[in-house]
Amino acid sequence: MKIRKSTAADLPRMMEIYAYAREFMAETGNPHQWGDAKNPQLEVLEQDIEDGVGYVMEHDGRIVGAFAFIIGEDETYGYIEDGAWLNDEPYGTIHRIAGDGSTKGVLNTAVDFGAEMIGNLRIDTHHDNVVMQSAIKKCGFEECGVIYVADGSPRIAYQKIV
Repeated sequence: MKIRKSTAADLPRMMEIYAYAREFMAETGNPHQWGDAKNPQLEVLEQDIEDGVGYVMEHDGRIVGAFAFIIGEDETYGYIEDGAWLNDEPYGTIHRIAGDGSTKGVLNTAVDFGAEMIGNLRIDTHHDNVVMQSAIKKCGFEECGVIYVADGSPRIAYQKIV
């Protein structure tokens, strides 16, 4: 798969991918993480593009996945409970990752991409997102504890040192 920065022209396809991901999550026991049609919000994706942290994955010339990769301190990771981060070194965070279901390895590809930029990665997911928890662990992340996102809901937090 090829990864490139996302553009405004990619937004309709990205929204299709996120709609598919919401439906998949609901069908696999995780209806709350991105439960309504607003998540992730278009404005957030537009900001990712403007900030240069939004990416899409292409396979055979077709966009099959989307995510944000942000290097730097994430304020939601400032407080962690029921555990601790593996280190306090600079890190990159994978957010809003989703695929359209047509191609396997979307998370692996994003992790490899991030690891090329910085050898310290973090990611989080909802307690009900058992599918993602399994995928994260298969990518070599270690569970570190619980963080809280902006709306106050908890997420399981993971870190991988490459």
